[in-house]
Amino acid sequence: MDTVDPAILVRHDADRFDRPVQFLNGRFDIKLSTADSGGKIFVVDTVRSGHGGPPLHYHHDQDEWFLVQDGRFRIQVGEALHELGPGDTILGPKGIPHAFLNLTPAARLLVAFLPAGSMEAFFAHALLDPRSEEFRALSRKHGMEVVGPPLSL
Repeated sequence: MDTVDPAILVRHDADRFDRPVQFLNGRFDIKLSTADSGGKIFVVDTVRSGHGGPPLHYHHDQDEWFLVQDGRFRIQVGEALHELGPGDTILGPKGIPHAFLNLTPAARLLVAFLPAGSMEAFFAHALLDPRSEEFRALSRKHGMEVVGPPLSL
């Protein structure tokens, strides 16, 4: 009897579609596509090269969950700043401003968006300056509001 494997397997250091994207200061590998979950979740593995991160922003409809895999990050959620290392997780609830900064020369951060919304399409726009009006407009188009600058060292 033929069986179909319903699993979605994506190997370490691989992108779900073999098309990783360069975004902000790193390589973004899709681990779970929006279509894979019927829009319930989108998961991206970000391999960071150098310091940096997104501007302070919030999502109208998505919670954003972070898992530090390697390196150290400073993550702001609301007014609170947290330093996270490997294995630490934190949630940026929808409607609450959040941002993160890679504190180490190289790092890795797994990020999940619940529900997925149009975040997968957002990350398809590679290498925009996070301080630009173009980035703000793109963010708005995908259900986010930029409300402050990126975190600094």
